[in-house]
Amino acid sequence: MQATPIAGQSKAAFTENKYLITLVFVTSLFMFWGVAITMGDVLNKHFQHVLSLTKTQSAFVQFAIFGAYFVMGIPAGLFMKRFGYKNGVLLGLGLFATGSFLFVPAAAAASFTYFGIALFILGCGISTLETVAHPFVASLGDQRTSDQRINFAQAFNALGAIIGPAIGSYFLLRNNTPGSTDLTSVKTLYIVIGSVITTIAILFSFVKVPALTDPHASVADPDAANVDVAPGKSLFDHKHFRWAVAAQFFNVAAQGGTWAFFINYGHEKMGFTDAVAGNYMVLFMGLMLAGRFVGTFLMRVIAPHTLLAIFAGCNILMCLIITQSFGWPSFIALMMLNFFFSIMFPTIFSLGLKNLGSHTQQASSFISMGVVGGAIFPFLMGMAAEKDVANAYYLPIICYAVILLFGAKFYKVR
Repeated sequence: MQATPIAGQSKAAFTENKYLITLVFVTSLFMFWGVAITMGDVLNKHFQHVLSLTKTQSAFVQFAIFGAYFVMGIPAGLFMKRFGYKNGVLLGLGLFATGSFLFVPAAAAASFTYFGIALFILGCGISTLETVAHPFVASLGDQRTSDQRINFAQAFNALGAIIGPAIGSYFLLRNNTPGSTDLTSVKTLYIVIGSVITTIAILFSFVKVPALTDPHASVADPDAANVDVAPGKSLFDHKHFRWAVAAQFFNVAAQGGTWAFFINYGHEKMGFTDAVAGNYMVLFMGLMLAGRFVGTFLMRVIAPHTLLAIFAGCNILMCLIITQSFGWPSFIALMMLNFFFSIMFPTIFSLGLKNLGSHTQQASSFISMGVVGGAIFPFLMGMAAEKDVANAYYLPIICYAVILLFGAKFYKVR
């Protein structure tokens, strides 16, 4: 890979050689929290069985994980600003591992409340990782290619989202039997996850992060750095940032609800067993991975904000097909939601951070807090799904309409 071009050169490099090792480690983090989040969707269905929960009650799994984003967003940003990107990553991994190990006493007590506490602490860990990792990846090279780097890293988040339901379906749903209250598999699985995350934290502690060029500093080529084009404004005076927070709220709201009841849709509308529906969820997440790579490529010829608006419009159409319960056409539309969803999180994040200068790290915290939408929306979709799971998919249309507006008009830096 070539060094970042100087002023006057038309093409910006993806990154620089000195950042490669750091980029590999930070990109791997995107995969690990992808595993954790989608494992929660499998737990949602598993807890309906072993703890006799309704769909609305089981949505607390998503509430605990995504609610942690709201609580941890600002503290994680302040910690990152005070102690740096590397220490922020280590804090996130530490909380991630702690939450995983707390599944052991929760399983021993067979308490959904204890599981909620463990999930909340785990969620604080992945919230910290997300808050730190996005601006970290954005800083590892030219500002003009930050969209590409973040979408590339998010492709590995999608890989983790494939691994999560695959592991969860195999260990948790495959042997589900009516009336069973056995939580041994949950306990064993999270001991392994906690051990892996602890190992990653130890390894990352030995990585020497190169000195990063201050992305907020004024440079010869202002387009190559994250220079605040309106330094007199406060963070919330930047309209594109405010819209990014709103768009991220509705984006993760749609994601949380769609993923939480995917297995229910497969079981109730297609007649699949839970295990078979869980296996389709692996393909469902595979389409998100494909969408990330396709989206990263398309951004070479289509502006990121334009592609975001197009994909949001496609998902509105997919939701309308899903709600009609057409059988396979509706199920395929449900699968395609994830393909078009693929670029939304990283693209909204990247567009929201553009040209914020010294506000960038604080902005990252607030955009991460927008993820709390994933804590609220599954409850609303759960209530709708109690009567008909297909009708629940009318609600994400609202979310994609907001994202479409952001991508079409309100992304602009002023």
